[in-house]
Amino acid sequence: MSKNNVSLSGKSILGLEYFNADEIQLVLETAKEMKNIINRDIKKVPTLRGKSIVNLFYEPSTRTRSSFELAGKYLGADVINITAGTSSIVKGESLRDTLLTVEAMGVDAIVMRHKSEGAAEYAHQVVKPAIINAGDGAHAHPSQGLLDLFTIAQHKKTLKGLKVAILGDILHSRVARSDIWGMRKMGMEVHLAGPQTLLPRFLTAEEGVFVHERIEDAVEAADVINVLRIQLERQKSGLFPSPREYARIFGLNRERLSRAKEDVLVLHPGPMNKGLEISPDIAYSDHSAIQEQVQNGVAVRMALLTLVLMGGKNLEINA
Repeated sequence: MSKNNVSLSGKSILGLEYFNADEIQLVLETAKEMKNIINRDIKKVPTLRGKSIVNLFYEPSTRTRSSFELAGKYLGADVINITAGTSSIVKGESLRDTLLTVEAMGVDAIVMRHKSEGAAEYAHQVVKPAIINAGDGAHAHPSQGLLDLFTIAQHKKTLKGLKVAILGDILHSRVARSDIWGMRKMGMEVHLAGPQTLLPRFLTAEEGVFVHERIEDAVEAADVINVLRIQLERQKSGLFPSPREYARIFGLNRERLSRAKEDVLVLHPGPMNKGLEISPDIAYSDHSAIQEQVQNGVAVRMALLTLVLMGGKNLEINA
């Protein structure tokens, strides 16, 4: 399965800034095989039988936590979920002590989401099990970036040379950062647009990344449009006038979509604020791959768990 001896065996997955193009391609190729498993009547395979995985989530999640849980179970691993509200975390237990407690139980991997940037890197330094970053503050969400690339590749058959528009709350988005890192490594051109208060200006210095003040300029002739959720829970007041004003000036609607290529693919990491950053008719249109992203998320996370815990060798995926 591996190509040119590329391997993720035993590595922590902290962010796509640490990946190279061959490693990304390995994940995408492995995810193709995993998607075949998901579409079978009997999904369970013994690939990770005997392995144990803990999902340690300090923030709410539906798609990411559930898909990591299903990914582990489809592969035959034992999976335990720990959430902040139902653990000793509410009693004041520190992140370090929680990690050491989980490690002492003999687990092989910890999938972790935390509100603080750098939490996954810290966990990697504290304990020996592989750490898979499921989102650390506004820093990174590598598995989301990989599933976005996988979804695009499934539709477009290639990644290199595609024009992608990423719209909305770039400032607070770990998805945007992971997408930018991954897309640039795969030779894609990235165009960003949104309110100036939500656009980090340092991005203008990145090669292959273009920042626009108008949505219309970013989506012009785009192959892919990725609409980001307005993260009201991470924002301070005053970053844009009102939800109504945001939708009018920056929301993706039919008129703006018409400026993109005729076969443009529309993505959204979810959950959607329909009528705010994206109109409902586009969210459920033929251009949309938003629901497909959810299934692809399971496939990509199956690929990551397999490659990290097994190295991609001697896999039992046909059982």
